[in-house]
Amino acid sequence: MKIVDRPTSIPAVPRVRNNLVGGDLGKERRLRADQAGGWAAVHGRESNAGRQVSVESAMELSAVWACIRQTAQTISALPLSVYEKREGGSRQPVDDRLSEILTVTPNARQTAMEHWEGQIAWLLANGNCYAERIHTGRHLSALDPMPAALVEPILVGGELRYRVMDRGREETLPAEKVFHVRGFGFGGLKGLSAIRYGVQSMGAGLAAEEAAAKLFANGMQGSGFLKAKQTLSPDQRVQLQAMLSNYAGSSNAGKMMVLEAGLEWLPATLNPEDAQMLETRQFTIEDICRWFGVPPIVIGHSAKGQTMWGTGVEQILISWMSQGLNPLMRRIEARIRRDLIRPVQRNAYAEWNREGILQMESKAKSEFLLGLVNGGIMTPNEAREKLNLPRIEGGDSLLVQGAMITLDELLSRVNAPQPPRT
Repeated sequence: MKIVDRPTSIPAVPRVRNNLVGGDLGKERRLRADQAGGWAAVHGRESNAGRQVSVESAMELSAVWACIRQTAQTISALPLSVYEKREGGSRQPVDDRLSEILTVTPNARQTAMEHWEGQIAWLLANGNCYAERIHTGRHLSALDPMPAALVEPILVGGELRYRVMDRGREETLPAEKVFHVRGFGFGGLKGLSAIRYGVQSMGAGLAAEEAAAKLFANGMQGSGFLKAKQTLSPDQRVQLQAMLSNYAGSSNAGKMMVLEAGLEWLPATLNPEDAQMLETRQFTIEDICRWFGVPPIVIGHSAKGQTMWGTGVEQILISWMSQGLNPLMRRIEARIRRDLIRPVQRNAYAEWNREGILQMESKAKSEFLLGLVNGGIMTPNEAREKLNLPRIEGGDSLLVQGAMITLDELLSRVNAPQPPRT
């Protein structure tokens, strides 16, 4: 197997900078879904319901689309920063080239939100996300996303390699040139895909959607039979089919048909409730949500008898943030620290600001900040910075409950010498 080593450096640093702003850095990859390889190809895998299931066909289901979109958008919209641990447990934001790549300009074509949104979408759909690491000298200069369906991790002589289909040509990249985040799995080379293992659930959903669409195409009326008292000639059959076509389709629903020559209509109607069509489609949404670890309420679906408002829904959303979103963010943060941060920066790490989820909830955010300030964990000025408000004089001291004096004043009172008793 041929291992293709791409250039690890670009001669002029200013040229790289210009490319990151508006040019092309490295080789362009076509991110077309119809070029996906393996099981995720256009043909996909056939379910027992008779429908082919691939990433592209599964995205036709509103539940799959919503689960991937909600998760990817929520995480990618959170602030991502690079920090360095300092003595005493404090941390300091790092402003270097890696921080700019991760949080501002990952490559020549994408913003940071667009990049991470796509990576997380692939992580959910395929169980893996990949990006080619472009270097200038020994330093990382860009992350070029690669469609997960076009990449296959392999072992060559006991060493990890990545086989990539790039515009119809197969290439093999060494591990140090690929940024790879694995999803849930059993510790192998790849994470497991919810769409691949949920082929039966999603195939049933596609079949139910197809059946419902055909039902509505017929104006919510089932097929039937025309009974004639005499044998029709071939020409009469053609004329009869042409006449019936004028009454087919939802646009012709409600038209009155005139039957001649002793024709009698025998309907074979299909009641959606009797066929449990609606119940099947509702269960399919809940079943798909289980595959992606997203509560149905997050994508706008509530179970029978469940309200869309109230404290119960709030607890469901909190559970989704802690059990659904946080593990995905932790996977990416850990992989960034392992693969992208240089050994000389062993105290540096990347972290998403989970507090960003509270930005749209003013009450929760105010209670959160008030609790931190009153508990002596955050200074008033630090809280004001969270609200994009200017700093105030005297706002750099920690406060505690009581008379709202500074922590230093309280400690000085406690440690002050007591007057002798008389």
